[in-house]
Amino acid sequence: MGEGFKVKQVEVKPGHALSLQYHKKRSEHWVVVEGTARIVKGKRSFLFEANESTYIPVGCVHRLSNPAKNTILKIIEVQTGKYLEEDDIFRLKDDFGRK
Repeated sequence: MGEGFKVKQVEVKPGHALSLQYHKKRSEHWVVVEGTARIVKGKRSFLFEANESTYIPVGCVHRLSNPAKNTILKIIEVQTGKYLEEDDIFRLKDDFGRK
């Protein structure tokens, strides 16, 4: 973490998904390092393999999921912006009941 950026490793279990969400104050860059990622950006869905990446701009509705049956998905997420706190997550749909 530093001024204007935060880097995370994110793991998604087989068959699971993170929240359908957006951010008002930050953008994200995702790099797949292991597995296959299904990434929703707006109304479109994409599959990304290891060593492929995508950019999620501020305000873009997005979701990360792991379509695999036996493999953990691992990505590196680089958040950029002036505000990088967790309360900048606006969840539209969440499999775990979070708001």
